[in-house]
This record gives sequence, structure tokens and C-alpha cells, in this order.
Amino acid sequence: MSSLGFQLVYSLLNEYEHLVCERFFLPESPAVPLRSFESGRLLSDFPYIFYSISFEHDYVNLLRLFLAGGLPLFARERGDAPAARTNPLVIGGGVATFMNPEPLAPFTDLFLLGEAEPVLPDLIPILTDHLQKTAKPDLLHLLSRRVHGAYAPALHTPIYGEDGRQSGSVPADGLPERIPKNSLATLSRATHSQLLNPRAEFSSLYLTELGRGCSRGCRFCAAGFIYRPPRLWGADAVIRGLEERGRAVTRVGLLGMEMAKREELEALSSYLLDSSCALSFSSLRADRISGPLLELLGASGLKSVAIAPDGASERLRRVINKNLTEDDLLLAARRLVEAGLYKLKLYLMIGLPTETYDDLEEMLELIKKIKEVMLPAGRKRGRLCEITLSVNCFAPKPWTPFQFHPFGSPMVTAGEDMSAADVVKSMKDKIRFLKNGLRGEANVRMNHDKPESVLFQAVLARGDRRLGKVLASMASHGIPWKQAMRKNNLRAEFFVLHHYEEDEYLPWSIVDHSINDDYLWQEYQKSFREKTTVACDTDKCRRCGVCND
Repeated sequence: MSSLGFQLVYSLLNEYEHLVCERFFLPESPAVPLRSFESGRLLSDFPYIFYSISFEHDYVNLLRLFLAGGLPLFARERGDAPAARTNPLVIGGGVATFMNPEPLAPFTDLFLLGEAEPVLPDLIPILTDHLQKTAKPDLLHLLSRRVHGAYAPALHTPIYGEDGRQSGSVPADGLPERIPKNSLATLSRATHSQLLNPRAEFSSLYLTELGRGCSRGCRFCAAGFIYRPPRLWGADAVIRGLEERGRAVTRVGLLGMEMAKREELEALSSYLLDSSCALSFSSLRADRISGPLLELLGASGLKSVAIAPDGASERLRRVINKNLTEDDLLLAARRLVEAGLYKLKLYLMIGLPTETYDDLEEMLELIKKIKEVMLPAGRKRGRLCEITLSVNCFAPKPWTPFQFHPFGSPMVTAGEDMSAADVVKSMKDKIRFLKNGLRGEANVRMNHDKPESVLFQAVLARGDRRLGKVLASMASHGIPWKQAMRKNNLRAEFFVLHHYEEDEYLPWSIVDHSINDDYLWQEYQKSFREKTTVACDTDKCRRCGVCND
């Protein structure tokens, strides 16, 4: 309910006087009937169902929601009659769908790829005009021709080679081979929370975005590529969004602080200080911590803050194009403690390309150095400083330079000679190594995700339509993902341990992000040479092709 994109689409749809848009959430218990949040209606009462999905692990939950609402799971089972006469038309969106829509393609009539604001004005009149009079196949053809970013999976047939890998996709007559995503150019008022609810995850936190995308181009991060060109809203636009909060709201969350420019952060910090607002955020970039921002952090009453080295060593941070030095991290830690924040969380990924145990050893040494910097500053303020290392397994994501790389394998040559069990074991070994290295370090603790869970995330991230059968088995029969894979004669290794070459077809190639075909491959090759790429400057940079005329 707190998702800003979800709230934005809900708000935009309800601005149409002739539409009523209501929300459904998967019940916590199967015994609870699925009803709309607003009026208690059934899912089948609605001719059009929009879903927004951000995370791969929610794919099966989406199908569980369909089952709870009495909907046939597969789009082909819902018939060809016009919407509002039989089963509804299912329209999908959200960031996960414009990374790789294919695992959800069997269940979805139409994807809207990219951001919602530019496409809804073209989409809604067509849906309204053809509600009860146009058969679904004809409506999907019409939408595919007239709505930018509209992708109807039924009108695109995947082709598989003798090795079982997808080698292409054939569109219906008159349709493009690839579907361009939608991208919003600018905003006069930043997108912000529309609804605050005491039962929601962020019950009293007013969220406002600082922009979309990121100019840094970290090679593991999908947001830095699928949201190109990067757009940072000016401080005035962000403040206009903040001013629409209720006067009683004093907790503000800024999304995208890690990519904001220093001068913009300082202007926003001054505004929030003058407005007596407390600040919340997910993480800060270590080289953006200074001046009024530190004052705001101290005034907000925050005790903890997160920064993301991501790579375990300075060498590895060059590989991933993070461009943070050890000095940056040490200086950030000292400044944060001096501002009164005495709990520091460090985000770390393991399983990155070229990673070795020497890199992990350097991270252990860095934590000790950060501790040495923090403790004296903390003592001056009468505080006992704490460090938490949050370790997450790296999963290669579509539309990043590391999309070509196998999951969990430090060597390009390993590939499918390894088993998924081997990869999971290697991740667990690294987690154990870090735990042992931190044992005995006072006021330092570590948490981590489960490698088996990230393995399935990687399967879904790199998968194709054949995974639809796996998701359907999980939702319909309540079986674990590994059992569902075996039931449908699919292997995790096929999807996650394959090393893609430059000229191979990728299952997510149906989406067109306007990035030059060879750009991501070049960035991938630069990673092995530890060569960094400077941040994107949309005024003059034309490297990736997105901003080309």
C-alpha cells in the first residue's frame, strides 16, 4: 500500500470522472475472502485489472491473488469476449515488468512498459470506448498499434533453438519486434504519497521522490539503466510535492537521496529544517554527506543510517563502477557519528564478478577501520557506536552490464559446469567466512539473506515464458519452487548459470530501452579491466544511446 508507484497509478486513474479504481491486496489468510479495499467488491466485478509489481518473489503472490479472486490464471483461459462480459482484461506494469516481462507473460493480456504518466491519457479512452463491444484479440491488436509501450504477449511468439534457448520472437503482422518503454521527461511537482494509513508499512511517513534513474551507472543496478535518461527533479519541484502533505505530517522520506546533487540536498535540508520536519531515507551515498544535510540528520533524531559500499574491496568497487574509496567511507562514518548517528549499517553484496576471498578480507579490515573512526567520536557524545553488516547475494539483473554473467560464479568460464547447489554452497561459505571474521568484534553484527531464495530470484529475473508453468504450479498446488521446476522439467542451472555472449538473444530483448546494442557488453568488459565510467551527463553524454536524437 505504501508503494509510491502503486499510489500514483491509483490516483491518476481515479482522476477520470467516469472511472472507479479500487485496490485489492492478497489476504494474509486463505480463509479471508478477497474483496476490494474500498467497497468490498469481488475481483470479477471489474472489467479491467491493473497490477503493479516490483519484485520477482511477488510473482507467485500475484497468481495467488488471481486464484483467490476466481480468475483463471492463464490469459488464454479467460476467453476472447469483450471485457465486462466474461473475464476481465489483465494489464500489468511496475518496474519488474519492464526489466523482464516474460515470466508473467502467460498470465497477462497487456503490459504497459515503463512509466505510467505518459501512457494513461492514450490508453484510458480506448479502454472506455471498447469496453463491451470489442473482442479481446481485436482490442489487443488496437492497443498494440496505438499505445506507446503496449505489449500484448499473445501477439508475439517466442522462438527456441535446438539448445532450448530462446533465439527470438515473432510479432503479429504490423507490430514491431521490440516494444519501446515509456519515460516521463520532467515534472513540475515531484511524485509524493497520496495516502497514509496506520496499517501500512510506512504508516506516517510522507514519501517524495527526488527523481528517477541514476547517473552513476553501477554495473549491477537495474535502476541505473532501465530508468535512463536519469532525471533529477529540481529542489523547487520536490518542495512543491512536500508542501502538499498535511500540516500534521512531520516525517518525510526522500527517495533517491543517494543520487541527488549536493546543492539540491542542501536546499532540501534547509527547507525541512525550517519546516521542523524529520527526515527518513533508505541509504545515503558516502560522498554526499556534508553541511546542512548533517545538521538535518542530527535534528531529525535519527540514530542509525545506512551507506552502501556494495563491493567488498576498493578493487571490486571499481569493477562494479561504484566509485567509492575507503577514504570516502571512513570520512562519512566519522561525520555521521559527529552528527549524532551512532548506528551504521553497511550494505554488501557477495558473489559479484571477479570476487575473491581477498576482497572479503579487505571488507573485514574496513569494518575494523570504520569502528576505529567511530568509537572516539561516539565517546565524545557519550554514545556506544554500533555497526551492522547487511550481506546480500548478488543476482544478475536484465538491462545491466552484468546481465551476461552467471549467478554466483566469480569466473566467466564456470557457467553450467557448476550446479545450483555448488553456487549456493559457495555463497554460504562466503557468509560463514565473514561471520567468522567478525566473531569477537564488539558492537559489530551481521545479517544476511538466504542464498537459496536469491537463486530463485535470479531464475525469475533471467527467465522466459516457460517459467509460467512453474509459477502456476506453485500458486495452484502450494509446492516449493524447486519441486515446481522438477514437475515442469526445468532446471535452475539452465537460467542462472549460463554465460551470455554479446550476440546471443536475451529473453528480455522484447523490451526496447533505447540502449545501444553493444553498450552494456562494453561496460561488462570494462568491469574485468577495473575501468570505471564517469557519471552520465545528459547535456552532453551520448555513450549509451538513450539520449541520441
